[in-house]
Amino acid sequence: MTDKRRGKPAWGLLSGIGFEFVAAIVGLALVGYWIDRHYQTSPRYVLIGFGVGLVGATYNLIRQTGALTRETDRQSKKKRKDPK
Repeated sequence: MTDKRRGKPAWGLLSGIGFEFVAAIVGLALVGYWIDRHYQTSPRYVLIGFGVGLVGATYNLIRQTGALTRETDRQSKKKRKDPK
């Protein structure tokens, strides 16, 4: 199965979504870690960064998978109408 918009295999698109999910969480946790080290407030901002990253990553995951599902549904309906 290939994603027609980007010319990538579907597994590549899905693994990219997973990578973005992990990167958002880890990235914001690292920013929180840096703030904690700078202001000596351990572990307050690591936890805040982790929480914000988790919420943002989950929102992005839901948004992207919803768009992918809608596009897949459109393509399957198009194939049913025009079987060639």
